[in-house]
Amino acid sequence: MGRPERSWADLARFALPYVWPEGEPRLRLRIVLAFACLVAAKILTVYVPFFLKWSVDALSVANLTAVPLALLIGYGAARLLASAFQQLRDALFARVGARAGRRLALQVYTRLFDLSLRYHLERRTGELARAIDRGVKALSFLLRTGLFSLGPTLLEFVMVIGVLLWNYPPSFALVTFVTIVGYAAFTILTTNWRTMIRRELNRADNEFNASAVDGLINYEVVKAFGNEGFERRRLDGQLAAYETAAVRSEVSLAWLNGGQAAILAVGVTILMVMAGRGVVGGSLTIGDVVLLNTFIWQLYQPLNFLGVIYREIRQSVTDLEQIEALLELEPEVADAADAVPLIVTDGTVRFAEVRFAYDPRRPLVDGLDFTLEGGRKLGIVGPTGAGKSTIVRLLFRFYDPDGGRVTIDGQDVSQVTQASLRGQIGLVPQDTVLFNDTIAANIGYGRPGASMEAIEDAARLAQIHDFIESLPDGYRTTVGERGLKLSGGEKQRVAIARVMLKNPPILILDEATSALDSTTERALQEALARAAKGRTTLVIAHRLSTITDADQIIVMDEGRVVERGTHAELVAKDGLYATLWQRQQAEEEV
Repeated sequence: MGRPERSWADLARFALPYVWPEGEPRLRLRIVLAFACLVAAKILTVYVPFFLKWSVDALSVANLTAVPLALLIGYGAARLLASAFQQLRDALFARVGARAGRRLALQVYTRLFDLSLRYHLERRTGELARAIDRGVKALSFLLRTGLFSLGPTLLEFVMVIGVLLWNYPPSFALVTFVTIVGYAAFTILTTNWRTMIRRELNRADNEFNASAVDGLINYEVVKAFGNEGFERRRLDGQLAAYETAAVRSEVSLAWLNGGQAAILAVGVTILMVMAGRGVVGGSLTIGDVVLLNTFIWQLYQPLNFLGVIYREIRQSVTDLEQIEALLELEPEVADAADAVPLIVTDGTVRFAEVRFAYDPRRPLVDGLDFTLEGGRKLGIVGPTGAGKSTIVRLLFRFYDPDGGRVTIDGQDVSQVTQASLRGQIGLVPQDTVLFNDTIAANIGYGRPGASMEAIEDAARLAQIHDFIESLPDGYRTTVGERGLKLSGGEKQRVAIARVMLKNPPILILDEATSALDSTTERALQEALARAAKGRTTLVIAHRLSTITDADQIIVMDEGRVVERGTHAELVAKDGLYATLWQRQQAEEEV
């Protein structure tokens, strides 16, 4: 997701909808009030040193007979009010920053679900998750610091320099100005250098987390192959790269902090020397020295903070670049401008001379042509790589064909809304993936908002209700990440129950029992038969015994239909299907 570095104008355009959100007047009012508190706090902050100067001058009078309580109380009150306005500002803006992070996170995840299957097959989950997390945090930081730290700091600098020009010789303002400009220039130049190091650190961090997540997701594979050592060495290599980048980052940070401290120290020293000479010469009072010293330290704090802010802004911009790039990705498959909802009458599915390939040099389906009549059952068989699963992806419109048409009841799937299309199709996949939630939640995912009674009815149809009830926590049992706490057969039954709850007119069984043993497969056949009853059913079969009752079977090889007919007709032809059938029969006998 790399991209050219964004300009500040690009960043401002990206952040504006979050700074000033449309349709949220109460949030906008919070922003206005927070900004008013900001200005009030800065005005009071600039006037605080004057109360201190006046108090010191009053206390320096030789014939002092009373403590200048009004001035001292004014000094304390000004500091208190400045702090109160700052805290009120932060409290008012807290919801604005949190809402911005929420909106961005929702926008990012919405875009991820809008993107086509090809993107998700190529991405790395761990790397993407880290990038999103950093990007959301970066936006919140940029809004908070840009509006209520960086801006106020610059305002305070301008106000202080104006006060110095008005009350003292121009040399005082000049030294202060040169110190500020020198500090800012050094900070910007050094931080730009550190940004490149930060990008290297981010890349190393992304790669490590992506590999770590991959390894943990495939825990059983790692253990089964005894590859813990291999994974450890691989992760150690990536951690070594991260370590190198982290050390470079810390060394560059030390250089930045040291340079900033040196510039400030020189500026402070020059101002104090000038102030001391003024007192000796009689042009300044002790109160003026105190005021100048207070101004210097008030400037030092935001000036130092300015360096921190700029560093973090540069880092946040780097983190936000990936999110911006993601949000600008366009879905490969999108609804047509005039797309209409799919209306299913009898559920007839038609593939008409369909061609599709990820790589033009290797077509996956080439001239695929078949019709699945409504309420009938079609079996699709063929060797690995024949293009069987591609049919499912084309029917769901995860991809658009390169040629030909896919229709349901005469409606081209490319001309109907994707939501309505997928709402009419149910899928029991070969590899059932469950959410790390309860069994009830996983079944209920087929129809969000379904009652517990409906969920239990679906489980009964899938013949898994009794098993669930036998568990200590029943339907509240959590299945673990990707359903690892359940066996293959149990996961498949949950998947069947989920489809039964959805109750779609078109059903796809994508090698739904290929990963199961023969005993478990036979136990599932009745549940699958119930699921298919009265529906247009497309079965992609690995075990041919699951489609012997199909109304029609098509045999695919290298993306083409090479045979078609009923089970009996295909066995009698003594072609590819017959060969596959005989081979499986022999394996079962053994």
